[in-house]
Amino acid sequence: MSGPRTQHINQGEYAVGGDAEHMITTLLGSCVAVCLHDPRNHVGGMNHILLPEETGGAATGASFGVNAMELLINGLIKIGAERSRLEAKVFGGGRMVAGLSDIGQRNRDFVMRFLEAERISCVGESTGGTSGRRIQFWPHSGKARQKFMDTAIKETPVVVPKPKIDDIELF
Repeated sequence: MSGPRTQHINQGEYAVGGDAEHMITTLLGSCVAVCLHDPRNHVGGMNHILLPEETGGAATGASFGVNAMELLINGLIKIGAERSRLEAKVFGGGRMVAGLSDIGQRNRDFVMRFLEAERISCVGESTGGTSGRRIQFWPHSGKARQKFMDTAIKETPVVVPKPKIDDIELF
């Protein structure tokens, strides 16, 4: 072994592993990360979900709900995980901008419905709020750690129309 190995993932990415020195990290706002772990085979992985469903934008399919989950699960099965033993920890889903739709809640709701439908037990959850999160996950042990970042909620400015002035007299 060459020592600890840190792997950072971004939106639409996932990583799997089973090396005791391997740590996966990501940064989350309204996105959700799902950490899956097979405790018997000591393998695990994490994904970073941008949105629950595709929107027709430039982001890849791996950024969206079902695709992101299936890529992670299939990646774990390839390295020895058994689907029936997977356990999940879910992070993120913050409300990052006031006045806009709560995409973080929609992301969280999608993940919880998916886990229930697939009979994957959720053994830990930290979602919602108004802060970003830095997530660290050790796939061998299934240990996860989060650090909250500064509050990121922003108030949407109120635009007040200026009155129309026809005549101005300055003295």
